Amino acid sequence: MRTLIIGGSVFLGRAIAEEALRRGHEVTTFNRGRSGEDAPGVEAVRGDRESPGDLARLAHGREWDAVIDVCGFVPRVVGDSVRALSGRAATYAFISSVSACSAWPGEGPTDEGSPRFACAPDAGPDDGDYGTLKAGCERAVEQGFDGNPLIIAPGLILGPYENVGRLPWWLTRIARGGKVLAPGDPGIGMQVVDARDLAAFTLAQAEAGARDRFFVSGVRDGLTYGGFLEECRAATGSSAELVWVDDRFLLDHGVQPWTELPLWTSGTPGLAGVWLSSSARAVAAGLTCRPVAETVRDTWAWLCDVPEERRSFGNERMRHGIDPGKEAAILAAWEQRS
Repeated sequence: MRTLIIGGSVFLGRAIAEEALRRGHEVTTFNRGRSGEDAPGVEAVRGDRESPGDLARLAHGREWDAVIDVCGFVPRVVGDSVRALSGRAATYAFISSVSACSAWPGEGPTDEGSPRFACAPDAGPDDGDYGTLKAGCERAVEQGFDGNPLIIAPGLILGPYENVGRLPWWLTRIARGGKVLAPGDPGIGMQVVDARDLAAFTLAQAEAGARDRFFVSGVRDGLTYGGFLEECRAATGSSAELVWVDDRFLLDHGVQPWTELPLWTSGTPGLAGVWLSSSARAVAAGLTCRPVAETVRDTWAWLCDVPEERRSFGNERMRHGIDPGKEAAILAAWEQRS
């Protein structure tokens, strides 16, 4: 296949590029060349998707079997890409998010039949938050592409090249050793998907010419938060001591769920459904998921080649990780309380 990836140099985009090359695809990437390095073997086209001229230059004289849009966040911008590439490819696969579902991450399970946020396909950047705009992006693809619209809505993605900073932060912190603030209930179940498994599923659906929408959140295989942190300790070979501190104590000491201690849901009702989105339709369509131990181990192997001062733990919109001084103060307060 001839495959165009909008993005393609970091995290999921990089995983998709590498998997497409492994499958024998001719791969073109379209990005600004600022976020990361393209995988060896791709045709890298430099440009800004918000520039009509750059989009026209990309499309001129080229055709693909599939477009995979990894970095669409604003419906109006995605719509411009859809219009520029409509008729140039058979399939337009858009990487969305379970956040586009208005019921997530509330109290109960969610799936492809759950309602999406109301957001117009031509909405601008100020017309909603991340999840709302992702819903509008989905509609921009579904309503504007002349071909097969394919919507992939992942849950929590982990793996090598992660630039979001959740697993890299935990690995870095646990590798340092000492007493590590471990939040909440170690027995709470988790559900994650490796970027490489998500890439393989997306490409398989694109190869099949699917017109569909899939939640891809991994599978429920007994993974717990405690097990996840233990895998981080095993991968790094650390002698760190995990000190489990209950939700209420952390909230009373001003710890922010999900960000300061990544993936911690704090037991609050508004986050109760984080790990309850269903991948059943994706599994039935061929999704397979590797053990989280492999994901953690491979991410650490990649991260070891990145100097700690250059590791990314998020971006301007969302940073991950607790200040060491704050962590130490909470641990001391917890020990005094106990």
